[in-house]
Amino acid sequence: MAREERRESVVTFLEMRTPRGATRPWPGAGFRIERVASPSLRFYRYLYDVVGAEWHWVDRKVMPDAELEEILTHPDVEVHVLSEGGIPIGYGELDRRSERSVQIAYFGLAPEGIGRGLGRWFLEQMNARAWRSWPERVWVRTCDLDHPRALANYEAAGFRVYARRLEALLIKPSAPSA
Repeated sequence: MAREERRESVVTFLEMRTPRGATRPWPGAGFRIERVASPSLRFYRYLYDVVGAEWHWVDRKVMPDAELEEILTHPDVEVHVLSEGGIPIGYGELDRRSERSVQIAYFGLAPEGIGRGLGRWFLEQMNARAWRSWPERVWVRTCDLDHPRALANYEAAGFRVYARRLEALLIKPSAPSA
């Protein structure tokens, strides 16, 4: 039986207070970014796992179905899928539920998308979508368990650090009880 495991992690919060236009060209004809309205739990958890498994993303894997479904069906939560040749290779989630701010709640690439120059381009595209509602700020959080270039990518895209703190993050959930 697997044991729940937590690890102390440095969590960094970044924000952008003014829109910054996308600077990177579209990578090619085979790429698409599509909003998926109210994705099924199975599809969402597939995206979450394929993008986040290596970076210890577990919160949404262990979240009760009803709670996750409430988030994903909320009209102010958007899931955008990056695909190449029709195959999902990344996703981003925008959370507009807070007044005057948009959180890029989840963002990342599948392993086959990493190292190809797509991360910054996709982040710019998600950021542009976040600013469509003219919030006062767009923000994101990352931690030292994330991809080694994640923080630098956010900063290079124009986000600025506004807080850091230590948090005990769940990295291995307990096995469900029988």
